[in-house]
Amino acid sequence: MNKNLWEVYTDEQLEQLEKLSVGYKAYLDSGKTERECVWETIKQAREAGYKSLDEFDSLKPGDKVYFAWMDKSIALFNIGKEDFVKGMNILGAHVDSPRLDLKQNPLYEESGFAYFDTHYYGGIKKYQWVAIPLAIHGVVIKKDGTKLNIVIGEDEADPVFTFTDLLPHLGKTQMVKKASEVIEGEVLDLLIGSKPLKGEEKEAVMAQITKILKEKYDFEPADFMSAELEIVPAGKARDCGLDSSMIMGYGQDDRSCCYTSLRALIDTEDITRTACCILVDKEEVGSNGATGMYSRSFENGIAEIMEKLGCYSELNLRRAMANSMMISSDVGAAYDPHYADVYDKKSSAFFGKGMVVNKHTGSGGKYDSSDANAEYVAKLRKVFDENDVTFQMTGMGKVDAGGGGTIAYILAQYGMEVIDGGVPLLSMHAPWEIASKADIYETYRGYCAFLKDMC
Repeated sequence: MNKNLWEVYTDEQLEQLEKLSVGYKAYLDSGKTERECVWETIKQAREAGYKSLDEFDSLKPGDKVYFAWMDKSIALFNIGKEDFVKGMNILGAHVDSPRLDLKQNPLYEESGFAYFDTHYYGGIKKYQWVAIPLAIHGVVIKKDGTKLNIVIGEDEADPVFTFTDLLPHLGKTQMVKKASEVIEGEVLDLLIGSKPLKGEEKEAVMAQITKILKEKYDFEPADFMSAELEIVPAGKARDCGLDSSMIMGYGQDDRSCCYTSLRALIDTEDITRTACCILVDKEEVGSNGATGMYSRSFENGIAEIMEKLGCYSELNLRRAMANSMMISSDVGAAYDPHYADVYDKKSSAFFGKGMVVNKHTGSGGKYDSSDANAEYVAKLRKVFDENDVTFQMTGMGKVDAGGGGTIAYILAQYGMEVIDGGVPLLSMHAPWEIASKADIYETYRGYCAFLKDMC
């Protein structure tokens, strides 16, 4: 088993690790929704010299280009010296995370309280989301096309919100329910007010909320129909542990891999094969829709890039995709000794032991899995070893204990070589997830080696 990285890092590496950790926490804080992640990604990319595809009339080796679609997904490219048709080295992560979304007609009043009705997004344990401070992030699009960016609950002067829980004194029946039933989905209605508007006889609390929305945020209840507002934990990512060796924050699945992929692309220069970073939406709900990995948006963008490189044809596009190699940049399940019965300790990822690499994901007989070819795994091992990257070959847990998947199998449909690799997490999909700073840094190093030396 690998040595703990904290024992082997040099002072210089520890300094780089802390610098990366500071940037990573800031990325988490500024990107609690997929739109915010894309906006922050564009900001950092442009600071590094990347330009939007529509700013180029033609492309050549050395150009740094990105294209985004619908503000929810983005792909960035450092055009390499090698013929584009020979393929790319791709890092692919997802920017969406489990949360709760406001319904399109969410505002109502009951028994002197005003609420927002919600629907949960992705695989959450609903009981984890009650009785904690929550914030509202998202956009409201008015009928005239005006876009309002909404963030409420992050500033110290802002109010926060919550889902209420039943007091234990009256919780006898609740306490014997299965965990999946302790909090029902329809009970997750966000508490947003209790003060009635003077002079109103009916639904006076809702009238007060409507007044605040109009005066402070410039929209009306009807505008919820064309809004995307997400409920996320309020507060910043923080160092975790007396030794500050870990980071606790919301959305580390999969933004830990988004940030390390982005920084690896930005920091890797003088490349041979074109390097690419994809950050996509909707992974937590099946990768469908116009901004998910099943969309043709990425393929369409590649076609546009090839056109500006002067090498586009349908056959060349297919060859470029099939000749590409990819790390599906996604988190892994870190071994938790408190729940040892669901882990295979021999095939588990441990904190401080490096980047997680999963030859396959899926569940129950590798169902819904992308199982990487042994030849590709051997190439990756060689690249990592030559660059002193510490990694762990792992699985999700014991056979038949559960499972999960990423976007790997979708890109594999093009015939390209794909494997999963990223940061191990504790408390995955909880409102606050935990990662090791050492594993974040080592994953970044692994991504850099892959982009530069995989061929």
